Amino acid sequence: MDFTECYQDTCSAVGLAARAGDARRVQRLLKRGYSADVKDNRGWNPLHEAAASGSTECVRLLTTSTDSMDSCDYVNSLTHNSETPLYFAAKNGHVRSVKLLLKVAADVNLKTHDLSCPLFAAVDGGHQETVKVLIRHGAEVNGQRSVSGWSCLHQAVYRGHADIVRMLAGVSSLEAVDDYSITPLFLAAQYGHSQCVEMLAGAGANVNCQATDLATPLLIAAQEGHLACVEALLAHGANPNLYCNRDQWQLPIHAAAQFSHVRVLERLLEVTERECECSKGKVSPLYQAVLSERPASLAPLLRAGYNPDAQPCFGYTCPLELAMESSYTQSDEGVEIVRLFLGAGASISDQAHSLALRSFQLLQLVLSCRGLPPSGPERAALAGLALAEVDSASCWLPLLLRAGMEPALLLHPGLFEEAGEEVLSFFLEFVNWRDLPQEIQNILSRRQAVSSVTTMKPLEGIPPLAHLCRLQLRACVGSQRLAERSYVQRLPLPSLLHDYVQFSDVFRKHCNSIGILSVS
Repeated sequence: MDFTECYQDTCSAVGLAARAGDARRVQRLLKRGYSADVKDNRGWNPLHEAAASGSTECVRLLTTSTDSMDSCDYVNSLTHNSETPLYFAAKNGHVRSVKLLLKVAADVNLKTHDLSCPLFAAVDGGHQETVKVLIRHGAEVNGQRSVSGWSCLHQAVYRGHADIVRMLAGVSSLEAVDDYSITPLFLAAQYGHSQCVEMLAGAGANVNCQATDLATPLLIAAQEGHLACVEALLAHGANPNLYCNRDQWQLPIHAAAQFSHVRVLERLLEVTERECECSKGKVSPLYQAVLSERPASLAPLLRAGYNPDAQPCFGYTCPLELAMESSYTQSDEGVEIVRLFLGAGASISDQAHSLALRSFQLLQLVLSCRGLPPSGPERAALAGLALAEVDSASCWLPLLLRAGMEPALLLHPGLFEEAGEEVLSFFLEFVNWRDLPQEIQNILSRRQAVSSVTTMKPLEGIPPLAHLCRLQLRACVGSQRLAERSYVQRLPLPSLLHDYVQFSDVFRKHCNSIGILSVS
């Protein structure tokens, strides 16, 4: 026999012939004494090549050659990764080669380094006939068959091979779990294989199984937006009210809201109990919609009657506060979320008002939806919150005054001490600056004395008669009424004066000076 062939990087002559499926050449080489057991740098011998290429005739020749039968281990010879010829034949779906190898005592359950096996490889490739043959010859269908701990049924579900799933469901453990306690049914729900969900649930798989982190198939299907899987799970008894985390608050409806799977969310709204809506220790799904900036999720929740005020969570007294945080309101989605809450009647806490006062866009939205607080004490409280945000006065001052806030509520020394000169010059247009409290006049005088610009009105100047007239009109009808265009139009005044008595010229000038569009 010629054993002189030894290649570090290439296949032997017999191996190359087997790879090409050239049975005649394999036969000639074997007759000339070439070895059938020379391995290449991967540890492949000619039988591996023949099995991988699906050349059944080459497999027959190699397994019946004189030298190859010196050891019964030849048919189960391993590559450097512990793959057998049967493994390659099964992986590539060469069912005739599989049958022949099994006939000559190939071990059907030998594992590779990565814990795969012929059956697992055939399942992965979707080779239904090969799977049947392997099972009939005793292939182990249960147990961990991969490094992740998956069974063959896991892999069939993952690939979406419905016919193989149907086959394995009758002979495999439906509750086999991987390293994270994930079952095949869970995988089917995760990857949207609704047909597999139906098969497994119909065969008796537990639809309420929980992974290590307590996630359920229904939660993962909702998170991924697989409506058909959600429907199948619910039809087979999946519990939408089973909490899916250790803090006992997350339900499938939260996952649907977080990822804005609206159709799934609407379906879960029909079956989910409302315990999480306002209960202490729970979390309303409204928070999930806000955290992920999903107005499309928020709208159906509010339409379904979820309380817009909800319970305190994540350090916020209500979802609206969270929505008004600057990090959530720099986008159109964030502003739309605030709009939806206001439209649903959400209460505006002091903290929410404070957050709105820092943003021209948000405060304009709040005032357009709700207007000013109706009562004097509430309005005074809002003025107090505004005065605590002097740095943002150039934004909130024109909005509050345009909405009908009484300027007297804002006559506070802190504003005149800290606000910019442009803001003060604007504000003085709404008062009789000769009639200001002495403390404020002293502050203004002191600021004028050290100012390098002359944006503020000289306090010694006499207010124009027209200015005094519109101040008097406001005192007679009230700031709130004067802010209403329809009311002003009914006053016995020439239409040319309507804008003037509403201080429109002052608002326009201020908006232009600070670079905002309009307060109307």
